[in-house]
Amino acid sequence: MPATIETPKPDFTHTPSRDGDRVIQFREALREALSEEMRKDPRIFLMGEEVAQYNGAYKVSQGMLDEFGPERIIDTPISENGFAGLGIGAAMYGLRPVIEFMSWSFSLVAADQILNNAPKMLYMSGGQWGCPIVFRGNDGAGGQLGSTHSWCIEALYSNVPGLKMAIPSCPYDAKGLLKTSLLDDDPVFFLESERMLGDKAHVPEEEYYIPFGKAALRREGSDCTVVSFGRPVHFCLDAAEELAKEGMNCDVLDMRTVRPLDLDAIIESIRKTNRIVVVDQSWPFASVASEVITQVCEHGFDWLDAPPVRVNSDDVPTPYAKELEAAYLPNAHKIAQAVRTACGRA
Repeated sequence: MPATIETPKPDFTHTPSRDGDRVIQFREALREALSEEMRKDPRIFLMGEEVAQYNGAYKVSQGMLDEFGPERIIDTPISENGFAGLGIGAAMYGLRPVIEFMSWSFSLVAADQILNNAPKMLYMSGGQWGCPIVFRGNDGAGGQLGSTHSWCIEALYSNVPGLKMAIPSCPYDAKGLLKTSLLDDDPVFFLESERMLGDKAHVPEEEYYIPFGKAALRREGSDCTVVSFGRPVHFCLDAAEELAKEGMNCDVLDMRTVRPLDLDAIIESIRKTNRIVVVDQSWPFASVASEVITQVCEHGFDWLDAPPVRVNSDDVPTPYAKELEAAYLPNAHKIAQAVRTACGRA
């Protein structure tokens, strides 16, 4: 695989038509993004546990072995520390690896590699060695997987400078953000949700890329700004629908990426609504929601008419019992109540 190919710049100016779009699954959108970019660039390869099986892990890489062969779709032993380190070395040498973690919970055993090496390489080498690598996999509670298999790593990992973090909420964003990730020269942490892999939505056949650091306004309102990312965006939209029946209309902002964070979009919305609720499936202490609220208070305090409110997962290890797990996570009821509090209607 040659290491001297110039990486093209993604075209962010083209927005594909949404008329007559196909409806495909989240996992299929991920597969299309990977396959399209791998056809263009022989430096890109996928490595992880079961990725070369017929169905692929969670069916994301289904059929890709037949097209790209075992040198580019590589099954690994159960050793995240080993294959994450191999991927980082390959990226430093000029390749563009995609490292799939079956769960981001398992990435913890590779923390030294992915947090202490990859994001710091460009800085520590004085710009001589970059690390264009994408780490991707399932993040958060996947459904009765227990405390050690249900980590939401976004708060812990986004603390580290030198990396980028994308968290798509729908198949359209999954494809556009992953294609952008594959062309990025920095390490990208791409967080998916096992519970969303079967979600279906419109995804254009034509090529498109979604830029990092540009939030999407999913619903427009004037009473409260609701900020989230990933799977909880859907709970925010459900809550907004419920609140609309009570005469409260919310701006629902989908961040798409938390590194970089589109603070400008948040401040622009607050200037209209004067209130904010941040929804984040991480634990509350030192969470992404905490950082968003801090930056809002630093840069948009004059526009606030009420204290910011956040909705997180409860501050306990993730329960196994189905009912307890549902109660532990953010949901539409908790979000609606937080908006009522922010609007003085609780």
